[in-house]
Amino acid sequence: MPSVVKINVLTVPVEQREVLEKRFASRAGVVESSDGFEWFELLRPVDGTDNYLVYTRWRDEASFEAWMEGPMKQAHQGGGDQPPADRPKPAASASTVWSFEVVQQTGPKNTGA
Repeated sequence: MPSVVKINVLTVPVEQREVLEKRFASRAGVVESSDGFEWFELLRPVDGTDNYLVYTRWRDEASFEAWMEGPMKQAHQGGGDQPPADRPKPAASASTVWSFEVVQQTGPKNTGA
């Protein structure tokens, strides 16, 4: 079964970029120990767009769904220990998730140098 890729497209106004990046940095380690997790990248826009891309790769759809319903949900809810009114406002003004299956992949050739 091929891996699945999830790309979360976050629209982040310039004045919120630092906030978004700090929040991701503060959650470092949350996704890495999730069953079925394979890769993560936070991509900062450089070509005049407000869209950050959050790239994750998973062993299968079930692994992604389990993470969404468990650790991810807890991280975005402050672990459930903060009332909704006390939680920080989102840094992104919009979010869309794109889903893909990996059908081909390659890496650098070993040059033997």
